[in-house]
Amino acid sequence: MSSLFHLEEPQIAYRKISDRVSTETWHGREILTVEPGALQELAREAMLDIAHLYRSKHLEQVRAILDDPEASPNDRFVALELLKNAAISAGRILPMCQDTGTAIVHGHKGDRVWTGVDDEQYLSAGIRDAYVQGNLRYSQMAPLTMYDEVPTTDNLPAQIEIEAIPGDKYEFLFVAKGGGSANKSFLYQETKATIEPKRLLQFIEEKVKTLGTAACPPYHLAIVIGGTSAEFTMKTVKLASCKYLDGLPTSGDATGRAFRDLELEQQVLAMTRTLGVGAQFGGKYLCHDVRVIRLPRHGASCPIGLGVGCSADRQALAKIDRTGIWLEQLETEPAHYLPEVDEKALSGSPVEINTDAGMDAIRAALTKCPIGTRVKLSGTLVVARDIVHAKWRDMIDAGQPLPDYIKKYPIYYAGPAKTPEGLPSGSFGPTTAGRMDSYAEMLQSRGASLVTLAKGNRSAAVRDACKKYGGFYLGSIGGAAAQLAATAIKKVETLDFPELGMEAVWKIVVEDFPAFVVVDDKGNDFFVNPPPATTTADGKSVSLL
Repeated sequence: MSSLFHLEEPQIAYRKISDRVSTETWHGREILTVEPGALQELAREAMLDIAHLYRSKHLEQVRAILDDPEASPNDRFVALELLKNAAISAGRILPMCQDTGTAIVHGHKGDRVWTGVDDEQYLSAGIRDAYVQGNLRYSQMAPLTMYDEVPTTDNLPAQIEIEAIPGDKYEFLFVAKGGGSANKSFLYQETKATIEPKRLLQFIEEKVKTLGTAACPPYHLAIVIGGTSAEFTMKTVKLASCKYLDGLPTSGDATGRAFRDLELEQQVLAMTRTLGVGAQFGGKYLCHDVRVIRLPRHGASCPIGLGVGCSADRQALAKIDRTGIWLEQLETEPAHYLPEVDEKALSGSPVEINTDAGMDAIRAALTKCPIGTRVKLSGTLVVARDIVHAKWRDMIDAGQPLPDYIKKYPIYYAGPAKTPEGLPSGSFGPTTAGRMDSYAEMLQSRGASLVTLAKGNRSAAVRDACKKYGGFYLGSIGGAAAQLAATAIKKVETLDFPELGMEAVWKIVVEDFPAFVVVDDKGNDFFVNPPPATTTADGKSVSLL
């Protein structure tokens, strides 16, 4: 652990994994001996737990949205879907998110802990076991050349970092970091001029506004001011977003110790609740909470880091000591956070769209819907994402015709997790829409991809293409992949490019698949010009959505 971090011992409930430890005396010192297989067992259990279970505190924060009279109807609708998702994923069959992430392990190994092996090798083996044996997705790509890649078949390699510390305890933080939230990690090289009360808040607000919703809010926002290097700043951002640094002191000293600024945390949180973005589709809950950490810096350098933890809040602490192998106890019964609610009261009745009615009929129905309208899709969707879009571009460049299916059906940007035995689908939530923005004009001008479905905001290029060619972009709820698989997706089959694994083209049949109209055929964009609120007779502000 860095000498900058003076952390209080967290009060954590653990469950015991095994007793595969013993003590020996060497040169008059007592050594904790750990069986190598215990590391593999611990890593496997940790990665499976965090793919399916949340911390209780996170679920309490989601439930608080439903209980907040100031939350928008769409805030509450998203919160309810996320709690339903948590209840389903706790069954340990469908992971909470289809992007089951890059496996990350931060370890702190006491100098009196002995394993006798390459710890990284055994931790990696346990991670591999979790991904191969569970219904998790392999998202890691192995470069063969600078330009050619193939998917790995076990989600390795993992990011494993082990630091030496004094003592006879081995401590871990296990994290699964999805691509959406990882892509919302930013480093800014600023100067001392930025560290001034008014300017710093302005700077933070400017940067938070760029986050959008592609990483599945509500977020756990982390901001780090300073750092002895750029890479240390960003590492601190990641740890802070996992609540790993919550035990820092709340004031600095002349030694340069790291500290949390609790006052600034509350100021930034209050600011995020005025932006109108909310929990994906308008409201106040862009963020659950904020962590602001101040680090020492070189006098000529001021790195500032920003990052988020998303709705798939996946991390767990673990420890090995004389009493055994221990893993943080996550919430196994999240259903008790679910309230009895009238879903229609959360955001009104949705408009039903038949995706098998033909593209003209689909667009005729959607053109009547103002932006922000909640819809339910039933019928066929075609699933395609980054690599397939690049292949379609290559077909156009080669003068080849595009497949008929991208003209006939809406295109869902997604990549599924593995399908559990006996179920029609694995976890199958939306991916970030913005990665496909550069293809909008090319495809829509050819009568293809006129209705797309994903998460997050889109660029001006998409708005312009939709206005010019009569297209629509629908936003789906990010972070509710298990819920979608369990209730909305009825059939999944490979349609094209099967060699691409989860990046293949899929044909799926859905029923009452929830979405919102984000960009319409008039060029309106929910995230650029959201519809105004109205007021009830008692003076309360209510979303029009």
